[in-house]
Amino acid sequence: MGLFNRKGSKATSDVDSVTSRASRTTSNLQSPAPKKTMNGSSTALPTPTFNAPLPPPPDPNHDPATYLRSIYAVRERSKYIHDKAKRNQLVHFDVDSSKFEETAAYLVSIIKRDFAPNYHTIPPHGRWQHFEVGGRARIDQLLTSWPSSVDAQERTRRLLDLFLVSVLLDAGAGTQWSYKSKESGKTYRRSEGLAVASLEMFKAGYFSGDPTEPYQVNAAGLNRLSPGQLAIGLQVTDDNPIAGLEGRVGLLARLADALEGSEYFGSTSRPGNLLDYLLSHPTTETSSVSIVTIPTFWDALTHGLASIWPASRTQIGGVSLGDAWPYSSMPSRPGAQPWESIVPFHKLTQWLCYSLMTPMTRLLNVQFAGVELLTGLPEYRNGGLLIDTGLVTLKAADTKRGVDAYKHNAMVKGQPSMEVVPTFGAEDDVVVEWRGLTIGFLDDLLVEVNRMLKLEGSKKLSLAQMLEAGSWKGGRELAEVSRPNTKQPPIMILSDGTVF
Repeated sequence: MGLFNRKGSKATSDVDSVTSRASRTTSNLQSPAPKKTMNGSSTALPTPTFNAPLPPPPDPNHDPATYLRSIYAVRERSKYIHDKAKRNQLVHFDVDSSKFEETAAYLVSIIKRDFAPNYHTIPPHGRWQHFEVGGRARIDQLLTSWPSSVDAQERTRRLLDLFLVSVLLDAGAGTQWSYKSKESGKTYRRSEGLAVASLEMFKAGYFSGDPTEPYQVNAAGLNRLSPGQLAIGLQVTDDNPIAGLEGRVGLLARLADALEGSEYFGSTSRPGNLLDYLLSHPTTETSSVSIVTIPTFWDALTHGLASIWPASRTQIGGVSLGDAWPYSSMPSRPGAQPWESIVPFHKLTQWLCYSLMTPMTRLLNVQFAGVELLTGLPEYRNGGLLIDTGLVTLKAADTKRGVDAYKHNAMVKGQPSMEVVPTFGAEDDVVVEWRGLTIGFLDDLLVEVNRMLKLEGSKKLSLAQMLEAGSWKGGRELAEVSRPNTKQPPIMILSDGTVF
């Protein structure tokens, strides 16, 4: 039995309809071909490949800000929303439990389509795959373009430089923006477009303060990057607008400040120096391979990048919490503390973790312990999947409020004005609830997907693999067929360029 009771054969016929719609999407949304060279508890997670001692979660009663900024808090705090979802007691969404199995079956269908029977070749979710849009191995090509005098550690530092900036630029681009590659002449949109754009900007030295060393990111290069230069690099015009351009510029400027004088980013103020910090950290095991713990990696990113988040974000005791938001329906009690109403997501930090691990592992065989602490990314593709499959539905009053906001936003130049969907700010209670339930259901779907694929033990898909081959891709493909003109998610987030 899955998380919810099964409903006979109805799920099979329903998922056939969902799969049929999604199969009509364009082929370039599929992952690159593999290279040659709710059954059980909802909290079940794949067994980590590498074990190392992990610290306990911070005590929220002693230090609530540190707790809410920790990776432990993301799943723990979202669990309150997920538990209400399983009882269909949410404030803003209705949950149709009969749709859970068919949602899982849809994910299985696209995973089989692209990877069967070689499920072990599914890469973990990360930025690397976005650079390979169109089947072109751009990162491999970049690596081969560097002379042999550039050793493996410096190659890894350069990729960390690139990947960190690319991830920070990877907020929602909006429905109208696109990027035409200067190298291939092909046009790309959304995450892949931002990946290709950031790669070509990196190669052109946009982010380096040293014209003789274009293949790096440092504080000096970011400090000289103006809104106009970023707009040129991203090919932004009145006819090709991108959501949150000013937010992106501000984020990179704050990144420059964060890089300077930091123990995490070294004397040359480069993101890539994070590699040296991690390899030399006392918690890193260095026997036959280097094993970095996720809490150590997380703390480096959280503390090292703390100053990049807008000051207007949620704060506790004057400490900015980043991607963390009050939610109206968290459990309350007499004398409750302010932190108890807050749900953290830290989507960009998690996306950084997933993305930065890959070059360290591929180039230097650095391994990570505690990967199971990371959650599914609470963003509009994964969350949109749950809406477009009918597992969750926005309630009528919130739909009306969101549609009214869409119509108001559509009056702004450059904003979408077709295929109306409810629209909210990132801080809205609807969005917080949506993101919280997304984290929980992704954990549940992982268990069910592995059961349907009959994968056991070490052969089970990890959460990162299911995100890559199933939920993120599936959410996008359903958006393509459900809203073919804009390809936007079923709920639109008014982005400032720092959340989605």
